[in-house]
Amino acid sequence: MQDILWGVGGGMIAALATTAGAIPALIGRKMTQATSDMMLGFAAGVMLSASYFSLIIPGIEVAQEQTGSVWTAAAIAAFGIAFGSGFVAWLNHAIPHEHFKTGPEGGADQATFARIWLFVLAISIHNFPEGLSIGVAYGVDRTNGLSVMTGISLQDMPEGLAVAVALVGLGYSRGRALFYTALTGMVEPVGALLGVVAVSVSAVLLPWGLTFAAGAMLYIISHEIVPETHRNGHQKRATTGLIFGLILMMFLDVTLG
Repeated sequence: MQDILWGVGGGMIAALATTAGAIPALIGRKMTQATSDMMLGFAAGVMLSASYFSLIIPGIEVAQEQTGSVWTAAAIAAFGIAFGSGFVAWLNHAIPHEHFKTGPEGGADQATFARIWLFVLAISIHNFPEGLSIGVAYGVDRTNGLSVMTGISLQDMPEGLAVAVALVGLGYSRGRALFYTALTGMVEPVGALLGVVAVSVSAVLLPWGLTFAAGAMLYIISHEIVPETHRNGHQKRATTGLIFGLILMMFLDVTLG
């Protein structure tokens, strides 16, 4: 029961980070694009490190303990990562949504959705697997959960800012922009609950859940975050941020884990 509470609590903190990221847009302060890209790069590095040190490596270790075979453990990790990334890819394809810069994606019935809900769906598609990652990580131990939650929360803050700025630019009041931004984050505790319950019910699911969550995070990093940081000509800053974030989270995982 405590693991479930910690997992859902971690998902709530990530959701609050999304909301907190919107605050500068509501008080008239706007982060420069270069700074935003560097922060997103930093968050991508943290998430990349957390994917390996907090999810994939522990998943392989647990699978090896359960099966007694390093080959089987590696195969479980490979399939888990593939399933996780494939799941997010399917969500991107199947659910109509719209990105702030690259426009509509997904199914054919996009015209039936209000523009605001396309934005909400776009961010929610990314936030749900992130919440799932937090819950699964807390299913291992609290240190793992804290590492993953930290990386995801750091990524959620500039993402929340982007959502709020876009909504204000579309003519929504600042109060409504804050509400809709907060709404996109609320799928994270739901995903966290599902993740921590799944691995708590059966220990056999733990390595699958860990590597599935890692695959989902890796897809988001590669498909969404990194291209976004390189779209505006700030590749050097974004890459510097990614490397620094990866090194920092690797150091914390190794020394505190």
